[in-house]
Amino acid sequence: MQENKFPKRYLIVLLTFICTSVCYIERVGFSIAYTIAADAAGVNQSSKGTILSTFYYGYALSQVPGGWAAQKIGGRRVLLLSFVLWSLTCALVPLDPNRVFMLVVARLLVGVAQGFIFPSIHTVLAQWVPPHERSRSVSLTTSGMYLGAAAGMLLLPSLVKFKGPQSVFVAEAALGAMWSVLWFKYASDPPRSEHPKAAAAGFGENLLPVKGNHKFKVENGGSSAKNLNIPWKRIFVSLPVWAIVVNNFTFHYALYVLMNWLPTYFEQGLQLSLQDMGSSKMMPYLNMFLFSNIGGVVADHLITRKLMSITKTRKFLNTIGFIVASLALMALPVFRTAGGAVFCSSVALGFLALGRAGFAVNHMDIAPRYAGIVMGVSNTAGTLAGIVGVELTGQLLEAAKGADYDISSPESWRLVFVIPGFLCILSSVVFVIFSTGERIFD
Repeated sequence: MQENKFPKRYLIVLLTFICTSVCYIERVGFSIAYTIAADAAGVNQSSKGTILSTFYYGYALSQVPGGWAAQKIGGRRVLLLSFVLWSLTCALVPLDPNRVFMLVVARLLVGVAQGFIFPSIHTVLAQWVPPHERSRSVSLTTSGMYLGAAAGMLLLPSLVKFKGPQSVFVAEAALGAMWSVLWFKYASDPPRSEHPKAAAAGFGENLLPVKGNHKFKVENGGSSAKNLNIPWKRIFVSLPVWAIVVNNFTFHYALYVLMNWLPTYFEQGLQLSLQDMGSSKMMPYLNMFLFSNIGGVVADHLITRKLMSITKTRKFLNTIGFIVASLALMALPVFRTAGGAVFCSSVALGFLALGRAGFAVNHMDIAPRYAGIVMGVSNTAGTLAGIVGVELTGQLLEAAKGADYDISSPESWRLVFVIPGFLCILSSVVFVIFSTGERIFD
């Protein structure tokens, strides 16, 4: 009876939500701790951009392998291994801006380990979550990223102030270890009995990894031959997949630029102290948390009540989210007060998160069996956006300095925010034209 009151899939979704929260506490934590340590050591903006972007090289390399590994041996196992690896790296590596090689290797390792996480999560959710719950389940899971980032922005500057930058690494490693224990104890593969219509609905036991040409029995008494031959060519030439890829690139370009450079924008662009800003500095990420879940609930409501088709729902929410975000991004350097900057960045990130109810859930719509693979492909593009955007921002700021613009002037930051603004408009058009909510990969 207790199982009926609280189905196991809810616990799985809750644990993946905590997982993404801890991951983004780590990412925000490193940018805060490293920025403070690097500024104290006199590191220039271009070098900071290189170190901050190193994580994304490792992250990009492991996205598709992560999807493949999750498909072959199970997302549950891969998720645990990746968490243990990055937690150990944080625990063992000292934060010293002058030891560049060591930091580069450490960030590459953390990037590789965390690159396995989201393809594994999508594989796990595709197994556990029925289609009518996908939007809000994926939205809740991914909203953990933003709650983690908000918590990091709120708490970690004070931790650095009182305990030093290295304390951030210790705290992150401890959180990673605690989550790993919870996942090891409570996570499992879905039992066939909990999903009697799994094969027809596209989730459950029929999506678990198998060896060779295994026969899957379906509940109507028949059987069908299934194997793990992944249709790589069809995936890479599919226009709906590329619509997801383009939007994932844009989303993460904007997110990673703001996540990695907002501390610098507040500290040097607006001459504000993160410690003195109080809770306002967490508002952009808290807004993402709220709007991500709003988008998921709205999407599932529109689909289950048959107010819109899956295709129209994905396109509607994606377009609204990205267009409003583009306007807020381009307005950001115009406002020169703490309140204005927090408001614009909060609107931009909030509506980007709303747009995830469009493109980010679409992996499971078009390819539930290969959700981890498609997620790995699209998240590789998103990671490349992190590499390009974070490093390019450092170069733009150095170029502005060379053109006699002070880093506190709006001219130094205009291109930083206008570029992702235009990308939002372009990618929303691509999604409207090429995306679909129909299942296209069996």
